[in-house]
Amino acid sequence: MFHNSSHKNFWLFDGEDKVEELRCKSNHKCRNKMLASVKPGVSKTMFLERQEEEVLFRHYEKRLLDFCNAFKPVMPKSVVGTAIMYFRRFYLNNSLMEYHPRIIMLTCAYLSCKVDEFNVSSSQFVGNLLQETPAGQERVLEQILEYELLLIQQLNFHLVVHNPYRPMEGLLIDIKTRYPPLENPESLRKSADDFLTQAAMTDAGLLFPPSQIALTAIMNSASRAGLNMESYLTECMGLKEDKETLSKMYESMRRMKNLIKKYELPKPEEVNVYKQKLERIHAEFTSSNNKRKRGFEDDGHVAKEPRITEEEWTDEDLI
Repeated sequence: MFHNSSHKNFWLFDGEDKVEELRCKSNHKCRNKMLASVKPGVSKTMFLERQEEEVLFRHYEKRLLDFCNAFKPVMPKSVVGTAIMYFRRFYLNNSLMEYHPRIIMLTCAYLSCKVDEFNVSSSQFVGNLLQETPAGQERVLEQILEYELLLIQQLNFHLVVHNPYRPMEGLLIDIKTRYPPLENPESLRKSADDFLTQAAMTDAGLLFPPSQIALTAIMNSASRAGLNMESYLTECMGLKEDKETLSKMYESMRRMKNLIKKYELPKPEEVNVYKQKLERIHAEFTSSNNKRKRGFEDDGHVAKEPRITEEEWTDEDLI
């Protein structure tokens, strides 16, 4: 049950400021750690600022979503949602400068398949890296397996994610059963599904319970269709006399919609500049004993196949 879950107890935060505080702390911690390396020529300008990290985070999160959506066999929405939530949770307490998002995103997707019991073999999984050679796919798989325990540890072994998809199904059933004013509740599904996809790319899942996200998706869908479902909240959900709870619910809905409204994909030119900066950081500060952090290993003892150069393992290999 969600109310007794690690999701509710450890991964729901009081507000957007708290989430941003954690990300800023991770950025500063990594920058200070690298500055302490006392390498010649190191300066603060080499590192990613917090907002630059956010640009790259959104870029790789979108790449993760694209990879999952193009996956064969078709990946269930709950698996996709879990993968994205793992990615967001991991980078709350870690910096892209320390762990390369290219391999972390694939590890998140791989782990979510296991946890949500989406039965695909490891070879099937990396087979979805369509631009990679078979040797390259095996090498990526070895990287994923190297990172898997790190990811689990950084998630504090809290692997069960409560997505809003099941609550939305329950709400649609309830509306069909107890809310006759709405003749065709299924007409709300498409727009509500789109809302959930958009919400997954924001911090909504770190701020609101899945049931609230699902309810907001349905109410937003109804509003877009010109339907007033306020009576569903007041009558069917028994909130007519509970003005305080109703007010809080509307405020949560407003905040969620605002998160989606504010969300923008980064500009390609920004992404390209910051990616080059990120690659330089990983090239400069990744020690020979910890190549895995770069997202493209070149340790001879790790790869079973002949070494594949960095240029051959790029973002374009992901789909």
